[in-house]
Amino acid sequence: MNRPARCIVTLLPLSAALLLSGCQWVVLDPKGPIGVQERSIIITATVLMLLVVVPVIALILVFAWRYRASNEKAEYRPDWSHSNRIEAVVWLVPCIIIAALGVITWRSSHALDPYRPLDSKVKPIRIDAVALDWKWLFIYPDQKVATVNQVAFPANVPVEFHITSATVMNAFFIPQLGSQIYAMAGMQTQLHLLANEPGAYQGLSSNYSGDGFSGMTFKAIALPSQQGFAAWLAKVKASQQTLGADAYEQLAKPSENNPVAYYSQVQPNLFADIIADRLPGHGGRMLARTPPHVRTTAQMDAMSGMPMSATRSN
Repeated sequence: MNRPARCIVTLLPLSAALLLSGCQWVVLDPKGPIGVQERSIIITATVLMLLVVVPVIALILVFAWRYRASNEKAEYRPDWSHSNRIEAVVWLVPCIIIAALGVITWRSSHALDPYRPLDSKVKPIRIDAVALDWKWLFIYPDQKVATVNQVAFPANVPVEFHITSATVMNAFFIPQLGSQIYAMAGMQTQLHLLANEPGAYQGLSSNYSGDGFSGMTFKAIALPSQQGFAAWLAKVKASQQTLGADAYEQLAKPSENNPVAYYSQVQPNLFADIIADRLPGHGGRMLARTPPHVRTTAQMDAMSGMPMSATRSN
């Protein structure tokens, strides 16, 4: 290898390291089975694409050096126009790579369906997540408590998230556990996750939603045991705050960089009320104030938890 080529080979990784020095690699450090599978897809797809990218970049540099104006030893063939071998490589290799990516995408789209429950002998915990301006509300319907900007669950226990938005479209994402799924007003999406080991994992909104978007983060805490989760629930239930219709209306007002908050009691069916409240024609009133006998069919459908739309992004 000549000197210029050696310099290029040395500088490329250094340049890449400098450009990526500010990146966080949490997606490539998964702590759950969904995240592990998604990391595998990312690495496999990257390697397949580099099979084209790296040779092309290398050949550009080689050709530029070999056929430079000062190199009089380079063969000059002005009448050359075609090579069957080059055509075969140029078309066949990308077609094989595209076919491989297509198979991977097809299989992973079904295997990582966000509505598909995880295989586990342990009963999942249901948590309802609501995107607000600019904070996350988490409701535990079975435990009848709620939190803001913090969600907790035992490690090695499946978590069944039901997600909606009380405002503009948003996106729910815990990078180390895997998957992004949209939160949309008047609709309900689902996401099944599991943490393989205890820890505090960063959660965020991955869809721009206004002024306070950058501070719309939360902590997802995977506790070591069921006893640890019970102790955390006891701390939440010791809170003096309760979440009824009036308290929710105050909470739903736009605010930025909200601290963690606990609610020891939650109005029944609050999550379904929030969904129905955003349906067209409802007028923006909390469903809890609408008598059951005058609720519309659309509102009842929303309360039943029917999946209307779901999207997973890797």
